[in-house]
Amino acid sequence: MWRKTGQFILSYRWPLLVVLAVSTAIMGFWASKVELSYEFSRAIPVNHPANLTYQAFKQKYGQDGNLLVIGIQTDQLFTEKVFNQYAQLQRDLKKINGVTDIISIPSAINLLRDSATEKLNAVPIFPEGTLSQAQVDSARDVFLSLPFYQGLLYNPQSKAWLMGVSLDRNVMNSKKRNGVVEGIRNLATSFGTATGQEVHLSGLPLIRTEMSTRIADEMKWFLLGSVILSALILLLFFKSFSSMLLSLAVVIMGVVFTMGTMHLLHYKITLLTALIPPLIVVIGIPNCVYFLNKYHTSYNDTGDRHEALVTMVGRMGIVTLFCNLAAAIGFAVFALTKSEILQEFGVVAGINIMVLFFISLIFIPIVLSFLPPPKSRHTKYLQNPQLNRWLDRLERWSLNHRKLIYITTSVIVLFSVAGILQLKSVGYIVDDLPKTDKIYTDLKFFEKNFKGVMPLEMLISTKSKAGIIRDFPALTKMDSMTSFLQSIPETARPLSITEGLKFAKQAFYEGDSSNYNMPSQYDMPGMMGYLKFRSEPGAPKNSFTKLVSTFIDSSRMEARMSINMADVGSMRLPQILDTIKGRADQLFPADKYNVQLTGTSITFLEGSSFIINGLKESIFWAFLLIALCMLYLFKSVRILFCSLIPNIIPLAITAGVMGWVGIPLKPSTVLVFSVALGIAIDITIRFLVNYKQELPNQGYDMKKTVISTIHHTGISIIYTSLVLIAGFIIFSFSGFGGTQALGWLTSLTLITATFTNLVLLPALLINLGGRKQKTVSVPD
Repeated sequence: MWRKTGQFILSYRWPLLVVLAVSTAIMGFWASKVELSYEFSRAIPVNHPANLTYQAFKQKYGQDGNLLVIGIQTDQLFTEKVFNQYAQLQRDLKKINGVTDIISIPSAINLLRDSATEKLNAVPIFPEGTLSQAQVDSARDVFLSLPFYQGLLYNPQSKAWLMGVSLDRNVMNSKKRNGVVEGIRNLATSFGTATGQEVHLSGLPLIRTEMSTRIADEMKWFLLGSVILSALILLLFFKSFSSMLLSLAVVIMGVVFTMGTMHLLHYKITLLTALIPPLIVVIGIPNCVYFLNKYHTSYNDTGDRHEALVTMVGRMGIVTLFCNLAAAIGFAVFALTKSEILQEFGVVAGINIMVLFFISLIFIPIVLSFLPPPKSRHTKYLQNPQLNRWLDRLERWSLNHRKLIYITTSVIVLFSVAGILQLKSVGYIVDDLPKTDKIYTDLKFFEKNFKGVMPLEMLISTKSKAGIIRDFPALTKMDSMTSFLQSIPETARPLSITEGLKFAKQAFYEGDSSNYNMPSQYDMPGMMGYLKFRSEPGAPKNSFTKLVSTFIDSSRMEARMSINMADVGSMRLPQILDTIKGRADQLFPADKYNVQLTGTSITFLEGSSFIINGLKESIFWAFLLIALCMLYLFKSVRILFCSLIPNIIPLAITAGVMGWVGIPLKPSTVLVFSVALGIAIDITIRFLVNYKQELPNQGYDMKKTVISTIHHTGISIIYTSLVLIAGFIIFSFSGFGGTQALGWLTSLTLITATFTNLVLLPALLINLGGRKQKTVSVPD
């Protein structure tokens, strides 16, 4: 069948070449339209209860993660120069299109009691314009007498000051956000330069924007780097520019089809899908190496180019098909998970790895048929004396030192199991950023001074017909909940209607800060008339009225407690949530109230759990489907056993290394196992197919067949392994920890897989097969 396929390709080379060129041009057009994703995460299924609660919250209250924070730490804020610059920064920020509101010290509001109208008026504390030192001092004293802002806009102990910039969620979900965030950063940097202050920026809008921008930049550099590195390795191996350019053309077409597929499926570039184009390059190059290697060996044997090309397709077609199928399965199983972001990655990668096979199968023999026959210098690598000496060593080990191989393997596996037992599963929202990155260090600044900026929301709805605002016991319980939340080291004092009522009580009692506490049931009747806040003419739009109104829904049956917390990770976060839920159950009986926790922190936790569980499931499915492919290909349970053992061990070694060096299980590291399995099994397939093809030539003698297979496939296996390892090592230079882990952990897995397939696999074949074996056909 495969020889006939080769003859067909060469007979119809022009029509096939035109079809391939037109298809590539069409996919290139679609590839040019692919867009970058500006969503933070889509890890949770749409119908998951946590996602439904979060979407309902956003529909009612708006986005929870739309606040960008700017922080400084100084005891000079209330000096004339620094404060006026700080106020000017706020005014300049307001002019940026996409900034909807700013909460900061220069725009802070005080409540003043108007006895004549029985109203509380929201008035600015700091006058507009440039202030003198006396004006700054006077307003400062008023501001510092208002406990409402303590912990919200400043930390009195550390002299840290915060400015919150609220951003339009529609802008933040579009490409315009890059300009908005860059404008904010430039203004903040200018303020820092003018005043000599170190400025810190954080918040989900900044983190999302920075990460998506870096993803796009890294994809370009990794793609370019993988192409250049592959080109150099190919030139080093084959000493031929034509072979190098041919291989690069194959992988570039694969990348074009990948990007075009993403657009046709309405997918956008995410942190995961951005990895696919470089992966296509890394996976595509071995196809070219094996095809070219077989072409060169066949040409050396026959001296006939046409016959060598037909033999190349006939012998390597089935091998490359199943190798690419195994790699595609390693990726495509992600489509079986419930995580949308993993599904997209699996679908795009799985489809295009198989597309890459057909591109290689068609394009390589056609182009080679137009090129001159290879010269002796192009095939000199086949007789590489250094590699042949290594293959002789592998042969001696497999024949004479099998017991030592098994003992060494067992010791390494036991050591790996001990490491696996130390593995922990934990992830953070900014987990993939280096600890020295400005985003990370700025986040830690806000965690140290304001307990963090990650949003957590508590929704409390009453079953009383009077509504939440008139349910005094509910308000009292919310105040108790506030005290409880404030006592947790990782959570800040929440903002809620009760904080507004405390502020109102302080104003009701002529601004005495000792009255900043929850109104009693005796205070409430006298205060009710004053609780209909109004702003004086000219008061800023971000008035106290507007702030408080965001913490009660339109029906006045539900109140919201908005909590900022540290990025505590997926191990600590469930403990905190369980503690909060336990206290909430005590305070709010289920027969009278309904309490829900939501927000980005919740969706992150659920998303991480879904991704990790999904990846674990995908590894199982990958093993099962690849095993079925191997069983179909070799029709032997013994061969199936021999093929899986050399690939399970490298995965165990990698997991053990992770445990020993303290790398946790998280979405970005669990990904390694499915990817590495799908790629590493290629080596096994190529070895075993050649082994089966050599059996008749060696009179079905197991030892002779193993020796011949080592020498026939060893060089190409080593070359392709070097290409794969070098290709994945590129990812180690990423600015994201997860991508770095994908790079060096996959490289480690491939290194160990190369050794197990060239040392352990031959030993297993000899021991488990006896001297001779009955023929088992391989699909032709």
